[in-house]
Amino acid sequence: METVSVGDFMDIKSIARRIENDEAIIGEETAKKSAVFIPLILQEDTWSILLEVRAAQLKRQPGDICFPGGRSEKRDGSVRETAIRETCEELGITKEHITMIGQMGTCITTSELFIYPFVGVLDQPELIRPNPDEVQEIFTIPLPWLMKQIPEKHMLTFSVNESDDFPYDRIVSGKNYAFRDLQITEPFYDYEGRTIWGLTARVLEHFVFLMNHRMFD
Repeated sequence: METVSVGDFMDIKSIARRIENDEAIIGEETAKKSAVFIPLILQEDTWSILLEVRAAQLKRQPGDICFPGGRSEKRDGSVRETAIRETCEELGITKEHITMIGQMGTCITTSELFIYPFVGVLDQPELIRPNPDEVQEIFTIPLPWLMKQIPEKHMLTFSVNESDDFPYDRIVSGKNYAFRDLQITEPFYDYEGRTIWGLTARVLEHFVFLMNHRMFD
C-alpha cells in the first residue's frame, strides 16, 4: 500500500499513532474543575454514605443536599487534593481521618465545568465538627438501602437564548438555525423526608450502579 503523505512530511501511520488510545476529554484543559468526596462510614457493621445539607446563608444552592467538595484551587496539586481539602474544611476533620479508596468517572455538567468524584472512608466519624458557615447539618444513608432504590426521573428542558454578539451571519440559516434545546434527566431520591436531586443524585446514582453491577468478590 502506498504511503499517503500529509503536507509532504506526515504519513498516515504517523497520524494513527498520534490519535490511537486517546482517552482525553475534549475541553477538559480549559474547563473549571470541582471535586466531590463520597464519604463511607461504618455504622453497626453496615456501610453508610454521609451527606451534607448546605447552610441556609450560602449564595448558591442553600439548603440543598450535597457531598463534601468544591472548586479546585491553585494551591491544590490535583483534584484528589481538592476533594480532601474541601472535605476537611467542611467537616472539621484532618486529612489523616480520610482513607481514599478510588476515583469514579468524570461528570461533565457543562462544557465549562467538570466534576471529579472520589470515594473513601471517614475514620473516627465522632470527630466530625461541621463548619456552620457551609454546612447546616449532616446525615447518613445506609448503603444496602440505597442499592435497592430506583430513583425517580424527571426531565428539564433548556432553550437557547439569542445573544447579540453571536456571529449568526457566519452560519447557515443565521438566526433561523435550528438550535437544539438542551434536555437533562434529573434523578430524585427521597430518604426520611429529605430529597436528593441534581448533580448529587447523578453522582450517587452512578456510585450505586457500580456497587450493583461490578461484583468482583
